[in-house]
Amino acid sequence: MINEGKTLFIDALKQEDLDAIKKCPKADLHNHFVLGGSRKFLLEHSAKDIEPITKPLQSMDEMHTWNSQNIGDYFNSTEGRKMLIKAAFVQAKEDGVTILEIGEDVWGLNEFFHNDIDELVSAFETAHQEISPDIELRLQIGMSRHCDIAYLEDCLSNFWGCKAFYSIDLYGDELAQPIENFKTIYRRAREEGLRLKAHVGEWGTAEDVRRAVECLELDEVQHGIAAVEDPSVIRFLIDNHIRLNITPSSNYLLGRVENLKTHPIAELYRSGVDVTINSDDVLIFDSDVSKEYLRLYKSGCLNVEELDDIRNNGLKAKSK
Repeated sequence: MINEGKTLFIDALKQEDLDAIKKCPKADLHNHFVLGGSRKFLLEHSAKDIEPITKPLQSMDEMHTWNSQNIGDYFNSTEGRKMLIKAAFVQAKEDGVTILEIGEDVWGLNEFFHNDIDELVSAFETAHQEISPDIELRLQIGMSRHCDIAYLEDCLSNFWGCKAFYSIDLYGDELAQPIENFKTIYRRAREEGLRLKAHVGEWGTAEDVRRAVECLELDEVQHGIAAVEDPSVIRFLIDNHIRLNITPSSNYLLGRVENLKTHPIAELYRSGVDVTINSDDVLIFDSDVSKEYLRLYKSGCLNVEELDDIRNNGLKAKSK
């Protein structure tokens, strides 16, 4: 079955057959569900037509403008949030995703789920069972890096002890505050048995990647592409078995890489770093996982055998 799946995936890539690629199993380990869902589903259920960006942005202000125009406050209700959750599962199912890691930001618990952790978990698990029960759901706790630590600790008190969660992730402005400020939170998360992840090295430096892994004892890094700038950091990631969950179209359209052909994922992979290919924000970047594989192949960044190996890396990614 493994060889058969490999043949189907490689043939689909060579033929540039997106529909066939979608039929091959793959993981999406870096998906922000609010912006990670099916635009067709949202159009049908909300009449909201969300158009992706098509050329690289010049600043984060442009991204904030896009968010304001296309998302804004439109889904800022319990029912709106649940619709976005459903859209994420619809998108994953259509994309052939068999492992999906998504979750809610800690502030959303009170904002949308009446500070009831069971209601939040139920929203994800109900949509999961109704839409795509065969997908392995890995529920994630999310935090924004600009938030006050005391505020985050207060929010997290509602999450600790809930065994439904698989991982914890930190995202947002990498320069908002020192990574060391989150050390106590990550120590507790480790005690809770969570996989430890953080966004780093998307905007920062290779040394930022190393420092975050060392300080927070990360298992995985979301993005981490800046590591390519320093061979010693590449060696550090390999030696410590740190996986980078990379989102190529996002990196390109946010101006972090010049083009997909020269995307750092190729050098990182060929150096021996464990990498996966993921969507990030499908609604912004039109970046479902199948398209990401096809774009990397068509650009000449990675060949079919390399892309199939990366696909299998994602499917073999550790589960608790």
